[in-house]
Amino acid sequence: MPTIPQFIYNQLFNTPVKPDVSFDGKTVIVTGSNVGLGKEAARHITALGAETVILAVRSLDKGNAAKEEIEKSTGKQGVVKVWQLDMSTYDSVLAFVARAQKELPRLDVAVLNAGVNRTEWEVFEKDESTITVNVVSTFLLALGLLPKLKDTANRFNVRPTLTIVASEVHFWARFPEADAPIGKIFEQLSNKPTEIKGDYMGNRYQVSKLLDVLCTRAIADRKAAQAIPVTVNCLNPGFCHSELSREYGFGFKIVLFLLGRTTEQGSRTLVHAAASGAETHGQYLSDCSIEKPSDFVLSGKGYETQNRVWDELCAKLEAISPGVTKNL
Repeated sequence: MPTIPQFIYNQLFNTPVKPDVSFDGKTVIVTGSNVGLGKEAARHITALGAETVILAVRSLDKGNAAKEEIEKSTGKQGVVKVWQLDMSTYDSVLAFVARAQKELPRLDVAVLNAGVNRTEWEVFEKDESTITVNVVSTFLLALGLLPKLKDTANRFNVRPTLTIVASEVHFWARFPEADAPIGKIFEQLSNKPTEIKGDYMGNRYQVSKLLDVLCTRAIADRKAAQAIPVTVNCLNPGFCHSELSREYGFGFKIVLFLLGRTTEQGSRTLVHAAASGAETHGQYLSDCSIEKPSDFVLSGKGYETQNRVWDELCAKLEAISPGVTKNL
């Protein structure tokens, strides 16, 4: 587990390197890209030569504003497209997948960055909103896009990348639901407590990112790098200025002001992961390198929990979109 001094040192002195890799000819999807890390990653990827960059956003107006800003700053016209994607509803995710399958000649990279960090309890699609957006919809989208990524690999002799934006906060997640009866982890995560106080919702965000790491590893556990032509990885962008903190109070914002990376600096980690190869399959990336995830993730209990979470998630995904898990 990173110590507080290590965390502070990394934030202040370990700045990710500005990306200089080529995305020439590639088609890239970045979700949650009208603001924050996603927008800055899309800006980098556009500047680095991508043929098509799709901003997958909930608000088309905000997406079009981001597109205009990226075009102006990069001087690249006709590259950025804006597609609607609302991760709070499964129908929107499935419609986005169907559009990608129908309209895209190829898909080289998908950066699944869209997420929420809530301070209040709310339910989307029968689960608590953080779990719906950050976990269920994220992996529904991931598995939904895999056929197009695989087809691109086969047709163009490339190795596409599917990147999940996780977080270092998974190290600190308290996850008592891991001890739930068999088949009941997600059910317990959806049980609203009688009183929500302290950092309960903050911990819920940490749990969602822990689940992202576990499910990334579960995918690689079932399909090793040599068994699938797509690299699936996850990353920690660090503590950054982003829209995720908009619901948090003054104290949090002071810490962010003192220690936070700029949004652009944080976005470099997304671009690094998106450009990485088979050596990162199933891996957790931090500060643009492969790092070990939390002790819990690496433990026997963590592996057992990983398999339970993945099995439950697959059952949920099959109920939403029958056959989607066979895409792996």
